[in-house]
Amino acid sequence: MDEKELKQRLSGENPEFKKALDLHQQCEQRLQELSDKGYMTDDEEREQKELKKKKLVLKDRMYSWMTQYQKSLR
Repeated sequence: MDEKELKQRLSGENPEFKKALDLHQQCEQRLQELSDKGYMTDDEEREQKELKKKKLVLKDRMYSWMTQYQKSLR
């Protein structure tokens, strides 16, 4: 099972995973919006740093669930 399939399956079975995935995607979208700007204010730069941290925490949490799920399939 590849990563995309695993995320789809977990999204359907685990509401916590689905919420984390949705938040991760929202962070990614906002980071892209900030990146597309030619210039960021100090507040936007702080927001960007916080979003990157939040996104990383969410990614770690999702990969933990994915690892546990794959182990349960063996």
